[in-house]
Amino acid sequence: MDNLHAFSQYWSGQTPFFASFALQQLRLWVSHNPWFDGHEHERWFDVPSESLQQLQSEYQQGWASLGQQLLTNQPFTFDDRRFASGNWSEPLFGSLATFYLLNSSFLLKLLSLLPIEEEKPRRRLHYLVEQAVAASAPSNFLVSNPDALQRIIETQGASLFTGLLQLRSDLEEGKLRQCDQGEFQVGVNLAITPGEVVFENSLFQLIQYRPLSETQYQRPLFIVPPAINKYYILDLRPENSLVRHLLEQGHRVFLMSWRNFRQDQADLTWDELIQDGVISALRVTRAISGERRLSCLGFCIGGTLLSTALAVLAARGDKDIASLSLFATFLDYLDTGPVSVFVDEQMVAYRERTIGGHGGAFGLFRGEDMGNTFSLLRPNDLWWNYHVDKYLKGQKPVPLDLLFWNNDATNLPGPMYCWYLRHTYLQNDLKSGELDCCGVKLDLRAIDAPAYVLGTHDDHIVPWRSAYASTALLGGSCRFVLGTSGHIAGVINPPAKQKRHYWTLDQVPKDPDAWLAAAEQHPGSWWNDWFAWLTNHAGEQRPAVEHSGSTEYPVIEPAPGRYVKQ
Repeated sequence: MDNLHAFSQYWSGQTPFFASFALQQLRLWVSHNPWFDGHEHERWFDVPSESLQQLQSEYQQGWASLGQQLLTNQPFTFDDRRFASGNWSEPLFGSLATFYLLNSSFLLKLLSLLPIEEEKPRRRLHYLVEQAVAASAPSNFLVSNPDALQRIIETQGASLFTGLLQLRSDLEEGKLRQCDQGEFQVGVNLAITPGEVVFENSLFQLIQYRPLSETQYQRPLFIVPPAINKYYILDLRPENSLVRHLLEQGHRVFLMSWRNFRQDQADLTWDELIQDGVISALRVTRAISGERRLSCLGFCIGGTLLSTALAVLAARGDKDIASLSLFATFLDYLDTGPVSVFVDEQMVAYRERTIGGHGGAFGLFRGEDMGNTFSLLRPNDLWWNYHVDKYLKGQKPVPLDLLFWNNDATNLPGPMYCWYLRHTYLQNDLKSGELDCCGVKLDLRAIDAPAYVLGTHDDHIVPWRSAYASTALLGGSCRFVLGTSGHIAGVINPPAKQKRHYWTLDQVPKDPDAWLAAAEQHPGSWWNDWFAWLTNHAGEQRPAVEHSGSTEYPVIEPAPGRYVKQ
């Protein structure tokens, strides 16, 4: 986002749209933008004159319609929720919103006419223009937002004062907080499933949860959560805690709680997170439970870390895994979605020089930077709406546990982060079978265990077709299930809410679209489908194990532990 040549220098949502002029302004802007260096971008703007004329003609019709609406004093109505209140029906503000939407629509139509064959620059141009379009909405500015102005009058200025206080707080934190910090507290109303920390090292704590059923399945479930943000996305409130639901189903659960890495850990590598992190946690889980064959679950990058660790163990001759579940996880980075606009050789090499140790400098990749980046991938849903509500209207965000967790970011060690970027998002050779990791060749096909692979249909972080691609990389049988919604809400969907739906198909063809065309849709949550599948690989039922830890690994402290609060 460090873009020195802001598009606002060349275009405003509140000036008339002229197709030929806008095309030339885009050409000038792209020629000065470092994101497009090295590309032959002159030919991108060879748009047939008849196409421009048609676009201009359609715009003039919209312009005339706006003028007629003003002259006849007809009220304005909008489907866009940014302009949904009755205040936007007034002529002044309604015409501003309509003018903005008209210009925005035709600028994006102009973009669709550009003959850009290369995917990366096409995505980058669309991303940057969409960011500029979202930022220039009249709802984002105090003087042109009638709802914010009305709030100032109603509160006698208190809303503006409150908004400034919230802006100052967010600037001090370095992030736009989407949920008030005081609404939730980890260990008090989040992450309260009973359990104990039974092992810790400098990278993670291992939590063993207490049973919530009289009997438990023989094989424990070992969970690797994302190292980005914190583990309690899987243990929010009791009603939507995946961990609690698993315990109620009779599963023994062990879960890693990653450290929020500090500056003195900035030199940690990917190999160290695999060996001293995941493999160590798996070893301790085996020792405490007395079971060698575990069921394993990884979510997001936790699934990537888990799969890497299992491939390393397989290369060493250890293939004793009962099952593998991967939720919204990349193994094949064939399509990384909107985030791909940021990743190129120049960006990765810069990170390697500044925080990755190439040249001697080690540093942390700040969690706030990643959180802000992901929010800007959906600017109207995860950025500007909070800007308006918090800063212009002085309102507190709606308390939502998912958003509180989303703001609870963690830092990543520079070398680990850089290795991950280069071998996944940039080169996509994690799947190659040729990478060296922990002293062995990393071959995901050596993971010979039944796998349950979940994708979510609207996931903009792990597009579901990329999640589907994991089915071709693993050595065991695979079941793929597709849920609705996005990366988080699609995964955290407890059955009691009876929300959304999901698709299943017993076969796993090579083409994900062929899978979807033949798949059967089911109402409600996919959790019950996974519970049934997991039970088939969990072994026999036995009396529940009431004690935590062992003689070798005594209890250290109650869950959720210290690390998750850092």
